[in-house]
Amino acid sequence: MARMFIRQTRTSNKATGEGYFTYRLVRGERIAGKVRQITVLNLGRHFPVVQDDWPLLCSRIEQLLAPQALLCEIKCPPHLERAAQRYVGQLIARASDKPGAAASTQATPAPASELSADSAHAANTTAQTRGAADQTAPAPATAGNICSAAGVCGAVDLQHVDIASMVDSLPRSVGVEHVALHAINQLSLVDKLTALGINGVMRACIVGNLIGRIAAPGSELATWDWLQRHSALGELLDVDFEGLSHMRLYRASDLLMKHRQAIEAHVFGAVTTLFSLTETVTLYDLTNTYFEGQATNNPKARFGRSKEKRSDCPLVTLGLVLDGSGFVRRSKTFEGNVSEGTTLQVMLTDLAAPVGALVIMDAGIATQANIDWLIEHKYRYLVVRRGGVREFDAQQSVSTQTMGGETVRLQKVLSADGQEVQLHCHSEGRQAKEQAMSQRFCTAFEAGLKKIADGLSKPRSEKRMDKLNERIGRLKQRSRGVSQHYQITLTGDEAGKNATALSWKQEWVSGTMATHPGVYCLRTNVLDWDAQKLWQTYSSLTDIESVFRSFKTELGLRPVFHHKEDRADGHLFITVLAYQCVQLIRTELKAQAQINDSWESLRKTMQGQRRTTTSMRRADGRMLHVRKTSKAEPELARIYRALGIDASPGSTRKLVV
Repeated sequence: MARMFIRQTRTSNKATGEGYFTYRLVRGERIAGKVRQITVLNLGRHFPVVQDDWPLLCSRIEQLLAPQALLCEIKCPPHLERAAQRYVGQLIARASDKPGAAASTQATPAPASELSADSAHAANTTAQTRGAADQTAPAPATAGNICSAAGVCGAVDLQHVDIASMVDSLPRSVGVEHVALHAINQLSLVDKLTALGINGVMRACIVGNLIGRIAAPGSELATWDWLQRHSALGELLDVDFEGLSHMRLYRASDLLMKHRQAIEAHVFGAVTTLFSLTETVTLYDLTNTYFEGQATNNPKARFGRSKEKRSDCPLVTLGLVLDGSGFVRRSKTFEGNVSEGTTLQVMLTDLAAPVGALVIMDAGIATQANIDWLIEHKYRYLVVRRGGVREFDAQQSVSTQTMGGETVRLQKVLSADGQEVQLHCHSEGRQAKEQAMSQRFCTAFEAGLKKIADGLSKPRSEKRMDKLNERIGRLKQRSRGVSQHYQITLTGDEAGKNATALSWKQEWVSGTMATHPGVYCLRTNVLDWDAQKLWQTYSSLTDIESVFRSFKTELGLRPVFHHKEDRADGHLFITVLAYQCVQLIRTELKAQAQINDSWESLRKTMQGQRRTTTSMRRADGRMLHVRKTSKAEPELARIYRALGIDASPGSTRKLVV
């Protein structure tokens, strides 16, 4: 094997005239009687290794490619070892994929895709370890350990190899990435980014951010690490993610925020066309997530009521408008302490929803002011009634079934002015839950009263009437509303200063959770639907709850590590786009193959497929390196068939040295 060395070349930017150096890994080869320098690998403009270390780096690369070439393992500092492993991985990944290709170390880079981040212009290169190749010289080949391998790199490519020398290295996940790229292509997202004037490097970073959130949820910093050390996405895109700094991913997030409205509108337009969605139902709700740290530079970071029970941290709120199929029409971030009822008009104003569109929302947003606004702008509404007395007449009700087989009874009542329908609903499952809650709250309230009463018989306990009334008041505040069902009598002495006895009597107040467990009321201005259709339509609001669960548990919405407002908003928006891709995939799988698994379950199935490099010594003493994707397991193959995509992502690459 010809010895390798690194060549420095001065060049200039044709547009600006700026001069700079580029670096290449080359080898000498005699062609037509003359020695020519053959470029093996472009090392880019920002090659990080100092010149004194170039010979050691080249020697280590040669040893990794051909362990038998040198008898003793070359010891390198960690940064050189990482660089050597990285460049060997690139050589193999970019090698020829044609059967019977000439045996050489030349690895001409594949044509850059439209997402390519040219390594010659990748800034702030930070090399990461890409797996270890066998670094010991194999035993001499014998008749017993030499075999003929057919089809290693193609049906007609036969190689005689030493089985004992076989080593697998550089395992990288590829299944989730392949499916996520399919979703991105379905959405024509790259075309949209191109139309917005975003260059190839930043398009690659945006796609990397997005697929990282889909495949391995975490912060942008965690995504950068995943792209470099665990994923084969760079091979699928012909992008050197190891040559990109983590700041590129942050800047990609900034670009997404700059074009947020255009991208969001494009994505929803794409899914509307793909699935022939009808824009007649709109679901709206909010959730919040917490910051790690105080986020003092983010004016939206406020303390409030945390839905994750993290009120000790500043929060930010995410509002989503979804259509009836579960795709996001619009998203927006609000302050962490925002009042839910004040956000609806802001979210719907710019949507230009058709006249008569149905808006579904829960009680937190369904203020009378919001309902009046919906009526004024000719929207229909279907909401949970805020407050009011619970009532239900089983004799006037009809029954329906949930997807889980639970019976729900419905009583439809027209308002006195004929402008609104109230749908009183009774759920058996909800009844059992609320009865248990009422019993628990009553038990805790009575235990508190008993503690006060028992204290009256103790000599040193507090007996002043005013202090005991304060304790009873605090107990009522913590009672979750059950105190209304108790008549409490505190008896004082003749002077009226000290209490002598405490007694209570339970008297149920009608129209409450205690007397009507499992009952709730919907209100709507849709007058011509029957009770079953109204309830089934409202039950789609549970879809948005599952969306938020997916955001938080499957797509890494929480926590937020950024301290700047735009970066925090960008983190949330990447999660929204990731959800759109996941929802597209799940919708296709359900329609084509009745696959209804959660994304977490689907992701586990897809994570098993890997790209690996198998290195082995041939009978002639040269090393054969094959980069190939593992065979899809049956469950994964079923997913690929349903989506209509190749079951073996990434081509097979072969390098002989």
